[in-house]
Amino acid sequence: GAPRSHSRGCGAVQGTGGSSAVSKCSAAARGYIQDRFLQLLVGRQRRRAPLVHRGYYIRARAVDHCVQDFLLKTQGHLRTQILSLGAGFDSLYFRLKDIGLLHHTVVYEVDFPNVACQKAALIKRMKELSALRGIPCSLCAEEDYKLLGVDLSELSELERALEEAGLDNEIPTLFIAEVVLTYMANSRSDALIRWAAERFPRACFLLYEQMRPGDPFGHVMQQHFSQLSSALRSLAQYPDCEAQQRRFFEQGWTECSVMDMNEFFTCCTPEDEQQRVQALEPFDEYEEWHLKCSHYFVLTASKGMEPSWTPLLSNMTVPRHDAPVRVVGSVTAAVCARHSEVPGLRRYGHHSVLIKPNVILTTGGFGEEDGQHCRMRNFHVLIKHMGCWKAGCVKQENPDKRWAERLYHTVSCLSSSLALVVGGRTSPSSAGLGMLWLKFPETCNALDPDDITVELVRLQPAAEPAALRWRHSTTEVIFKGEKYLFLYGGRSALEPVLGDWYFLHTQELSCSIPVEGPVPEGRHSHGACSWRGGVLIAGGLGAAERPLGSVFFLRELEHGFQWQRVETHPLLIPRYSHTAHVHEGKLLLVGGVWLHSSSVPGVTVIDLMTGLCLDYTINVWPLMLHNHSSVFLPDEEELLLIGGGGNCFSFGTHLNPEPVSLSLSSILTSC
Repeated sequence: GAPRSHSRGCGAVQGTGGSSAVSKCSAAARGYIQDRFLQLLVGRQRRRAPLVHRGYYIRARAVDHCVQDFLLKTQGHLRTQILSLGAGFDSLYFRLKDIGLLHHTVVYEVDFPNVACQKAALIKRMKELSALRGIPCSLCAEEDYKLLGVDLSELSELERALEEAGLDNEIPTLFIAEVVLTYMANSRSDALIRWAAERFPRACFLLYEQMRPGDPFGHVMQQHFSQLSSALRSLAQYPDCEAQQRRFFEQGWTECSVMDMNEFFTCCTPEDEQQRVQALEPFDEYEEWHLKCSHYFVLTASKGMEPSWTPLLSNMTVPRHDAPVRVVGSVTAAVCARHSEVPGLRRYGHHSVLIKPNVILTTGGFGEEDGQHCRMRNFHVLIKHMGCWKAGCVKQENPDKRWAERLYHTVSCLSSSLALVVGGRTSPSSAGLGMLWLKFPETCNALDPDDITVELVRLQPAAEPAALRWRHSTTEVIFKGEKYLFLYGGRSALEPVLGDWYFLHTQELSCSIPVEGPVPEGRHSHGACSWRGGVLIAGGLGAAERPLGSVFFLRELEHGFQWQRVETHPLLIPRYSHTAHVHEGKLLLVGGVWLHSSSVPGVTVIDLMTGLCLDYTINVWPLMLHNHSSVFLPDEEELLLIGGGGNCFSFGTHLNPEPVSLSLSSILTSC
């Protein structure tokens, strides 16, 4: 989907469209999509990140799913045609021809004249492409393949060129626009959609492009395209699935289905195919994957088709969680602007813990250090004094390789001078990183960040096996008057989801305590917090990479512990990558990622006595509330959000600029 703009030369257009083709090519090389022709059309090879591979996989999968459904449903017709708008260096014709699906179908491709010329020249040069296409003449016009150089925004010129090339208005026609219309002025793209509906009595339209400009991810996405001089023009007028569906009905189409790519992957991709893709390479960017998929949609529209063309009607029974979010209010928030001089707090995948009253230690993660994006080695503290938070960098004694720049670990404070680090990772393909003691001096000036030092001490290898994981939780529990850490869930280099647990005693570290009751399904990136001597576990990402909406309480018994399910009403919207705290019988879930696409999670309050579940928005922007950490100060009923963000597909990285303080007193009293 190269930008379509009068003001840009062919080189710039091909640069953007070419980048997309290179990404598809990389995805094909790694086995995500089957396409031996892309390499011939693209030429250059560049290895992309796993997140980009998945993004281009789901795009290719959606287009192929709909195109093949059209060919299947119209195979009883003597002739059909496909018109690919802004085709760029796409290989659709060659793939369909190669697998024998073009018995009675002509494929028309339209792009800027200079793009079409370059593609035609490429095809003529490549024997494998020429052999499939047949004998060349003029630009590229065969019995079943016509490549036309026309500016899509010039509708009369487009109509004339297609007529000359033999396009038949009377036969079933599929229009494809893959990230193309959004670069055109809305008046011109609307006119094109209306023209297709009016001039073709039996027509289908397939549209794939961006949506949801209003949240932080959407903001980064728009910035990216604006910097490429390729603004996404459709977003303001058509920001979501409902608006796009209305658009097609208003332009004369009689059937229209639309879904975001999370729903397409869940509902229109067979389970064995989902599992195949998830296992192709080490992957740990779930938040970014689900957010990318919630910002793209696939739409199919038709008119005059018998039977109706409905490729997006799911043939799978998948539980839907698309009830409207019950937002009952908002949370008062204040940006702690005094920290802008400390870039070390701009990070994600880190951990923050209260080590002394009003002293918060932040460790690890990925973020900004010395002007570079990298895995973080430095520790930072936030100190509250006279009602204001002050930030600073912490001195580490003997860090050497013990810290290992870990992400997605936990830190549990066991006393004012001792904390336990559990797990974490460097890359998703490496093993978990084991345990460390963090030792703080008993006497230090808690008002001066520069006076706080941390000593890192490696534990004995005997304690390691339980810790070789990340995206887990470690929560303090009480058993027979003794404190333990309850290590639960997470994932490892070998297991995408873990559902096991360990009790870690502060003396000998590993011990066995019996647990009964219905065992929760395995999960990672869940929320966990201590309550009544036990632990609450909420949400998380389960098997098949689907968010969970369950809440469990691990309750202390005389002889051990028991799992109990906590029922909520309305049902908790499944989510993960949030944080959890409990205060006076109310469970607070902060931020996270859910597949409900109309809003971003704020603070959810669950009354543990009644099960009542209420959602509140956080009115601070731009705030990406996943991969963050949060510390609750119960006396002030204040929640401090530190860091958060992530890599926004191929559009750039967003790091929340400063810590944010949330005053929860009003929502805790009103619940």
